[in-house]
Amino acid sequence: MVGAAAALIAAPALAKPAPRRVVSLNACLDAILVHVADRGQIAALSHYAREPVGSTISEVAKTLPFTWETAEEVIALRPDLVLTSRHSALATRNALGRMNIPTALFAVPESVGASLDQVRDVARLVGRPARGEALIARIEAAIAASAPPPGARPLKALIYQPNGFAAGRGTLMDEMMTRAGFENVAGRYGLGKWGNVPVERLLADPPQVLLSGVPVQGSRTWADRVMRHPALASLSGRMVQAQLEEKLLYCGGPVLIQTAAALGEARRTALEAL
Repeated sequence: MVGAAAALIAAPALAKPAPRRVVSLNACLDAILVHVADRGQIAALSHYAREPVGSTISEVAKTLPFTWETAEEVIALRPDLVLTSRHSALATRNALGRMNIPTALFAVPESVGASLDQVRDVARLVGRPARGEALIARIEAAIAASAPPPGARPLKALIYQPNGFAAGRGTLMDEMMTRAGFENVAGRYGLGKWGNVPVERLLADPPQVLLSGVPVQGSRTWADRVMRHPALASLSGRMVQAQLEEKLLYCGGPVLIQTAAALGEARRTALEAL
């Protein structure tokens, strides 16, 4: 779906030379942009890019301009390309359209292939296709390195994100779990793409591995409540619990390099405990 983004771009964005002032309004697009664009091309990232809990590029983002996603801020930056997503503020997107500012609208990738297409599209749009291909090669290598040995039996697993949702079939995280040697068992709890699994269901039919995002210090998220529920102690020896940083659970692109490594480590740790 992301490969179709080119069809959503106003004609001026396709003109040569490469855009000189690029604004990103999405955290996942931020991460791609800083890897493929020249620093001088980046007019601003989203404010989410600076949040250390949710962003893998927070330190770099702190050295770059940012916006709060308002149309006024973006227009004042005089961009010649704005990267947006379907989660970007609709009012801002509409205002940019009225001002004839070239924009590219991206969907949330639901597979590794779609995520790699997104990297390729962003790199092409900023005039740096070779960097996009180099980044794709790194992502593919990291995913391959996280794969279990041939013939290894997948570990049955469920993953909870801090927002309370478990990732089901047809999601990017589902594919990443599969590639790292897990079998996503969300479907046996009645989940579609996303949903919640009550603790009672986990107790009655536990997966071998329960993965969750690490909660923000001082907060109590849904995933945290599930992982700390005292009743889960009864599953010791039958179910292993592991945590992944929240910033590794939401985005594709270069974030998949770290996500693959974390899932691979979680699998090795689970095998030692089971």
